[in-house]
Amino acid sequence: MGRRLLAVIGAAGLAFGLIPAPPAVSTGASLTAVANSAWQTDASVLGLAVAKGKAYVGGRFTKVRPPGAAAGTNQTTRTYLAAFNQTTGALDTSFNHTLNGFVWAIVASADGSRVYVGGDFTRVDGQVRNRIAAFDTATGALVSTIKPSVSYRVKALAIGGTSLYFGGSFGLVNNIARNRAAAISTVNGSLLPWNPNADADVYAIDAADDNSKVYLGGTFAKIGGTNRWAVASVNNSTGALLPFAAASAVPLPTGGCTSRVKDIETSGNRVYFANAGDGGGCFDGTWAADVATGNLVWKNTCLGATEALTVLNGWLFKGSHAHSCPGAFSDGTGTHFLLLQNPANGSLGPWFPNTNAGPPTLVGPLVSATGGSDLWVGGDFTKVNGVGQQGLTRFTNLGNGAAPLGPVLPTLSSTTVGQVKATVQTSLDNDDITLTYRLLRGATNTIVATTTANSTFWSRPTITLTDPTAPSGTTQMYRIEAYDGHNAVRGGYSTIKVR
Repeated sequence: MGRRLLAVIGAAGLAFGLIPAPPAVSTGASLTAVANSAWQTDASVLGLAVAKGKAYVGGRFTKVRPPGAAAGTNQTTRTYLAAFNQTTGALDTSFNHTLNGFVWAIVASADGSRVYVGGDFTRVDGQVRNRIAAFDTATGALVSTIKPSVSYRVKALAIGGTSLYFGGSFGLVNNIARNRAAAISTVNGSLLPWNPNADADVYAIDAADDNSKVYLGGTFAKIGGTNRWAVASVNNSTGALLPFAAASAVPLPTGGCTSRVKDIETSGNRVYFANAGDGGGCFDGTWAADVATGNLVWKNTCLGATEALTVLNGWLFKGSHAHSCPGAFSDGTGTHFLLLQNPANGSLGPWFPNTNAGPPTLVGPLVSATGGSDLWVGGDFTKVNGVGQQGLTRFTNLGNGAAPLGPVLPTLSSTTVGQVKATVQTSLDNDDITLTYRLLRGATNTIVATTTANSTFWSRPTITLTDPTAPSGTTQMYRIEAYDGHNAVRGGYSTIKVR
């Protein structure tokens, strides 16, 4: 199933005031754009899962450090795998294992009692674990019964019923042919008959919530000898191909375009896919299919490879390096690594924090997971919202959320006796699209007009508010206040002689 449980400022004279908020913020996205405190890693995070109050994190890192610590300082050794407190973001010092190779994927059992880890490693704390291992979340101990021998990299993991499905670059499991996809029992670790037999790497895997079928994504061209480019739906016990009309959303490769599936997220009666393309204008977007029928529900054609998907709070989180989204923003607006989409139609939602992209891949977010109301994001970034934060970050629904940008000085006009019109560009709020604007008159900041308007980083329209009771013949000061329901920000004053 999907990975769920899951002061005065400058010459303009801006004043920032906080409005008291309940414990959980009511933003448009039900998730603040303000990153919460979290420890950092010294290299990329590639795998994430949240279970029993902890976030389990794997990747290329060998050291972790507290929030705010500069790279190379105040480090604690954690070799490719670590756990952090879900509530505080702090390192869980009780979970400390040494692996001898990268971790590429982590998944939690449905009841949260175990986490399964896949990657390049062949040893955990000196014990043989060929590319898959399991840990008890209550004790942190390595599970003795889960130790299949996988011949090469495991890149994706998913739980369906009592099956652990996994995909990657391997050809053998327990010396039995399993080309790039296989399954073991979560009860006793035995190899299962499930055998899709992919002819190239599997990057992503997920089971339907009812385990009625399993979805694969990657760079393969055939499943079980039958042509299936980059995505497939297969039987949950045999791995045999199932009809999947929505697969047509992924274009067949050409000399100028190769698009492959990088992540899969199932949620209820929908399954969502993330694509990354090589070649100018090649499909990098997301798409959704109906689990029961296999039909395409929608397709979003943003450009900038999509690497991670997570469903939470009624939204589809997308980690990508989107630089152009038809119907929304175009090239020239920068790269937007963190976005939300409406699961019903793929349209962009009201949530616009951002990261950068760091070495080695220069991609940005690579993986995400939720514990139910929070969002953990891992990748190769070194900044979040312009502040140093490497490898790992988290967002919650607690606090006041992001404040709107301070409104600019209004342009004033008075062509009618006793009336003043104030025109101003709408503000921007990173977790609310709809803001309330108030026209304030004089040093007493008397509210003389109120309106609401929508704005996004790609569309900030101009609005006009009118004071119908301006004292004729006097000189008055006006300013604009933008309010998101929790945070109120006021701009500087403009003056005018009232007609």
